[in-house]
Amino acid sequence: MSSGNTDSSVDPLSADLEKQSTHRSHEYEDEGFDLEKQNTRHTYTHKQVGSDIEFNDYLRQFPVVNNPEDFIVDLNGPNDPSLAQNWSLRIKLQNVAVMGCACLWVSFGSSSFSGAVPAVMMNYHVGRTVAILGISLYVMGFASGPLFWAPMSEAFGRRRPMIIAVFIFSIFQIAVATAKDIQTVMICRFFCGFFGSSPVTTVAGSFSDMFSARTRGLVIATYAAIIFNGPLVSPIVGGFIGKSYLGWRWISYITAIMGFFSLICMLIFHRETYTKTITEDRAKLVRKLTGNYCLHSKSEEETLALSYFVHKYLTLPLRLLLFEPILLLVSTYTAFVYGILYGLLEAYPVIFGEARGWSEGVMSLPYLAILVGVCIGSISVAFFQPYYFRQMEKKNGRPAPEARLPAMMLGCIVFPIGIFWLAWTGNYPKIHWIVPTISGSFVGFGIITIFQQSINYIVDCYMDISASAIAANTLFRSSFGAAFPLFTTQMFNNLGIGWAGSLVGFVAVALIPFPFFLFIYGSKIRSMSKLCLKDLP
Repeated sequence: MSSGNTDSSVDPLSADLEKQSTHRSHEYEDEGFDLEKQNTRHTYTHKQVGSDIEFNDYLRQFPVVNNPEDFIVDLNGPNDPSLAQNWSLRIKLQNVAVMGCACLWVSFGSSSFSGAVPAVMMNYHVGRTVAILGISLYVMGFASGPLFWAPMSEAFGRRRPMIIAVFIFSIFQIAVATAKDIQTVMICRFFCGFFGSSPVTTVAGSFSDMFSARTRGLVIATYAAIIFNGPLVSPIVGGFIGKSYLGWRWISYITAIMGFFSLICMLIFHRETYTKTITEDRAKLVRKLTGNYCLHSKSEEETLALSYFVHKYLTLPLRLLLFEPILLLVSTYTAFVYGILYGLLEAYPVIFGEARGWSEGVMSLPYLAILVGVCIGSISVAFFQPYYFRQMEKKNGRPAPEARLPAMMLGCIVFPIGIFWLAWTGNYPKIHWIVPTISGSFVGFGIITIFQQSINYIVDCYMDISASAIAANTLFRSSFGAAFPLFTTQMFNNLGIGWAGSLVGFVAVALIPFPFFLFIYGSKIRSMSKLCLKDLP
């Protein structure tokens, strides 16, 4: 940071005008002033000051800014302690824990409602498909929210939008719990998903701010496991709460309580990680302490016109999804996998409830096998890290996106094995329940390795705009997650457990070539993109 030296003899009017605009540059010449280079929020016309001669005389009162860069507030180089990547490990893990807590509870809220479906059907006299909309609308909120929250995080920082969103998320959970009619339940569930998507969308960008490519993979692997733990554990918890004396409304009350707990943790422990926002906050502090309102950060020179904001931020996720082939390919695969995850919320009640006669709550216990697979898959990603480090060294320390894919390639083979196993062992009630249950560990392993490495791959490819890229991915995959529960029950009832599961398995087999294709041709595709990270020649 540096500041320009102004003449101490300048009158108060001069100082006041200098404070009014931080975007003005003057060039003083003997003949007058070159006004074409003036860029200011306040324009003084001849009508305000008089004739051209009077106008020039008027301007001569003010000091000349020979070097506007003297008024720029910036970080003190790459080693500045305020930079998120330079924080201590304790502070970084503190941030990770707080964001992980928020992500866990908003993802918990997505599928915990499955335990309330029977009670909602009875209380509001609606069919199962209508009751399941409570899950689908929540996930649709997850799909649409990132289009708003990702731009907010890149325009105003990671912390502030997330705090606002988690607060409103918790309020809408209370609204669900106290709703008097089915319309209120459904509308509030949508907004729970919309505001709950903020931490899920923001966290990848925040991790990119804090961690280098060498360590980011393991952190995102942990984050992805948390994201999947919520939807897998919540049906079990929701099922038992819904059948208990507490009743289905306490599913939302508990989610709201944990949402407020996450909010308090954010307010106390969470720090801003986005470099642009950190610099702007420093500039505000310096202005306040020095009284020199000419001082500003470089990013504060950007216009905040609505059209500029919409073009730069709000439409970016959609443009990325439409015009970036790598993002579209990866998002298509993760969307299918994410859809299967939420489809299983309705498939397991058919397989273990209707076919085997298990009760509510008990029939959701096989989800624990998927959770075991998720944990094993998350741990297995660590074994691929040495390969990634070797590829980074070959690229002089730059991220090596395609080196993220081998774990995903393994997962895409294991995933359909688990699906076919579940379909044909779950089809026959005479087969011991443990056999189809174990298949869930293969499904969980495949889901988490595909999802984790997809997120890592996207972040490596779209470093500076990773939040918008993840938002595009979240939009696409959440749309599938919202749709699959609506037809899964009918598909399994009409086709039968074996052939319905086989249909899903055949699609999973057809998608196996995706990560192999990107592993071979990903670098070439990135070289043709204007926004992707490119390999050095």
